[in-house]
Amino acid sequence: MTPELTALALAALLQIVQLGLVGWSTSRDVGPEWSGGPRDTPPPKPLSPRTGRLMRASSNHFEGLAFFTIAVAVTVLSDQSTAFTAACAWVYLGARILYVPAYVASIGMTRSLVWTVSFVATLAMILAALF
Repeated sequence: MTPELTALALAALLQIVQLGLVGWSTSRDVGPEWSGGPRDTPPPKPLSPRTGRLMRASSNHFEGLAFFTIAVAVTVLSDQSTAFTAACAWVYLGARILYVPAYVASIGMTRSLVWTVSFVATLAMILAALF
């Protein structure tokens, strides 16, 4: 398996962990009856800011993961895997791991900087495969 595919698999596992954290935090906020049910009605009480941040971080990773998956597919399928694209993949993964606590702890500009690093790494992979 290429380093890019390994990073992609680990990024998918990170997304699974994030979904688990959202579920755990939601259940803590409103109880397992509502969070485990069909959610046809609004929650019985407001969700905590922590849960909201975990939800937004998870949604944000889904968006970034789509582009990263494209970058990995383009790189690997075109046989353009290099040390540079592997480094970009690991930078993406590291940034996404750091993004979650930065967002949940509401560390202002740090969250935005970490997001930018992951986005630039993804863009660099795509450009490296094209050129």
